[in-house]
Amino acid sequence: MMGQRADVMYSCCNTIRFDKHARQRNDKGMPFIGPNIVVEEIDARRWRLIHPVVYKTGRHEFTVPTGFKTDFASVPHAFIWLVPPYGKYTKAAILHDYLSRLPGFNRSRADAIFRRAMQELGVSFLRRWIMWAAVRAGARLRDVTIKEFFIWLLIAVPTVAFLAIPGAVVLLWLAAFWVLEYVIFGTLVPTRSIANKPSFWLGADAIKRRR
Repeated sequence: MMGQRADVMYSCCNTIRFDKHARQRNDKGMPFIGPNIVVEEIDARRWRLIHPVVYKTGRHEFTVPTGFKTDFASVPHAFIWLVPPYGKYTKAAILHDYLSRLPGFNRSRADAIFRRAMQELGVSFLRRWIMWAAVRAGARLRDVTIKEFFIWLLIAVPTVAFLAIPGAVVLLWLAAFWVLEYVIFGTLVPTRSIANKPSFWLGADAIKRRR
């Protein structure tokens, strides 16, 4: 794919490798250990790890196993322009997916490790705190403490106010484009031209098949 980030290398068989940031950070002794991230495409939204991802912090070490399925950063479609599914935070996002699915693992701790890992990977202050607030909201503030709740409010309220208008505009134009796709699809079907049925959400058909 042309125009993608320089830290992504594409190889055959729908496999991608995230190289540049991981190598630079590991050379400096950062907590992520092991080879660069290599994943294999499952469908339009999900990827499978080819090698494990190891993260060490303090006395604890977490290993995301080979074969683990991830969608990288789970970002609502209306905000991908601000936070793409992958970037400097890719390893942190995979780790967070894994910790969030571990039975009995404290969700507040998983979200805090996500934020800390992003800091260690060089993600900017504002972006990592917004992403932290988003995953806290996605977990419905499960296992939240009183102190953490007020910190979350301090970040979430201005973020929602800042993103409400651009998010609504993007959703509106996505809907308009979806309608246009259906109009064109409807005109192509009778002519038996090659026409794939459009989906409002990227990868929606793949999610339906998954269910």
